[in-house]
Amino acid sequence: MTEEQRKELNKERIYPIERILAPVDNLLRNKPVSGILLFLAVLGALIWVNSPWGDSYFHLWHTNFRIGFGPFEISKDLHHWINDGLMAIFFFVVGLEIKREIMAGDLSSWRKASLPAAAAVGGMIFPALIYTLFNFGIDTESGWGVPMATDIAFTLGVLSLLKDRVPISLKIFLTALAIVDDLGAVLVIAFFYTENLLLLYLEYGLAFFLVLALGNWLGIRNTLFYAIIGICGLWVAFLLSGVHATIAGVLLALTIPAKTKINKYSFIFHVRKLLRKLKNSKSMEGSYLSDEQQEIIEDLKETRSKIETPLQKLEYALNPFVSFVVLPLFALSNAGIELNVNFWEAITTQVSLGIIFGLILGKFLGIMSFSALFIKLGIADLPRNTNWGIMAGAAIMAGIGFTMSIFISNLAFDNELIEKQSKMAILLASVLAGIIGISVIRFFSQKLGADEIEQKDDDTA
Repeated sequence: MTEEQRKELNKERIYPIERILAPVDNLLRNKPVSGILLFLAVLGALIWVNSPWGDSYFHLWHTNFRIGFGPFEISKDLHHWINDGLMAIFFFVVGLEIKREIMAGDLSSWRKASLPAAAAVGGMIFPALIYTLFNFGIDTESGWGVPMATDIAFTLGVLSLLKDRVPISLKIFLTALAIVDDLGAVLVIAFFYTENLLLLYLEYGLAFFLVLALGNWLGIRNTLFYAIIGICGLWVAFLLSGVHATIAGVLLALTIPAKTKINKYSFIFHVRKLLRKLKNSKSMEGSYLSDEQQEIIEDLKETRSKIETPLQKLEYALNPFVSFVVLPLFALSNAGIELNVNFWEAITTQVSLGIIFGLILGKFLGIMSFSALFIKLGIADLPRNTNWGIMAGAAIMAGIGFTMSIFISNLAFDNELIEKQSKMAILLASVLAGIIGISVIRFFSQKLGADEIEQKDDDTA
């Protein structure tokens, strides 16, 4: 290689806009930051609604917006567009994560999936039972689904505060648990919090779903096809059917192609072939590409698209939007709780006690008991570099139910006062679960580290 070629090899033009946007791009890919933003949105909603400008908070979210054309239009307030529309995107990403994990991730085999799946099931059953014990036989019994959910964004955001002190296996366990938990929450919403079902629109929705599934089977990989039919067909049909529209997001995710057209070795072979062709091609003066070189670049793009799965491409592209737009907007529009009531009285109602004890105690008992059972039976193993103390902290931290819990509370309660009390209970329980959970994990992580050092010293001796 000549000196001139070496100079060309390292030559890369960096524009000022790239220097400006680079930190922003890094920020958007930072999950702990998204958890902090979610917390700030909650805090902002609480300050706003309890300030002298509190009326403007409710006025904003109750502003009506119409979408449609001619005789066909859908009219809802901004609050409903966020909960029924933007949250469908959140559930779409959840569906993508579920499908990916089932096909090739931590849920791809029974051995891998058994522990987080069992823990998630236990973490849903026990909170529902505890809530029911507090509210059995009264109108608020319908809120049993509220304490079942785990907010993965908040949980991982809080967990990130411990940085490298947390074993990676624990993060994987909690993520897989939350994914199964989200799937459970989706099924609960679909089967137990759906009213006034219109079968005709539901049939339309299922027809659109079959069209999307057929597109997958035929090998259609253009995301625009799935976007148009998924939004204009599937989502609209479910919105009008009475089944919560967010379910459409999960169903759409299940139809997205998740396999590559070529394997890694074929990709490497074709890329090397094209790169050799590019190397031997004639260049134009300046920085322009010749027609031959442009064709080679297009072939490289096509080859790259063959090894990319539409599922992972969409998941990667939408995650920042969900983390930094959808969830903060949901938090801002749903966490506005007026604190002009007696706090102690509000959190000691049967609804509040059911939620608080369900999220903290129920999650802990359910996750720990089901995990211990599966490990004792030899079906699953304790995550690497963890102990039962760390698992206990993780089980408590799973009681951070914020996003999904508030979402279900909106569906479960018609009474404004009860809904307000439930949200106060969710916020309190989530804060307590985060503080207690992270303290327990930190304590037992330090203990585990000390035990490992002691063990190494014994081995050396």
